[in-house]
Amino acid sequence: MPGLAAPQSGAGAPRSAGGHRPTGRQRHDAKITVYISSDELLALERLRLALRAEHALAVDRGRLVREAVAAMISDVEARGERSTLVRRLRGTDPP
Repeated sequence: MPGLAAPQSGAGAPRSAGGHRPTGRQRHDAKITVYISSDELLALERLRLALRAEHALAVDRGRLVREAVAAMISDVEARGERSTLVRRLRGTDPP
């Protein structure tokens, strides 16, 4: 989908299905604030800890969010109306 380009990082970063790379751990020049519920924050923290315990991946919450954004952008670009994000926003895909 034109205009949805995700930030790109160095050549070694893995690409998602649509060719977008999450930025990984580096200094970023833009910032957003996102408000989430206590339950969502707890789920994010549990995911972070599970990734560390079960997959030896030590990542921070910001990296997890950047990875999720890159994956959603790629999915929308590749699948359009059938993408997980579009279906969830339309209420046709369970959370």
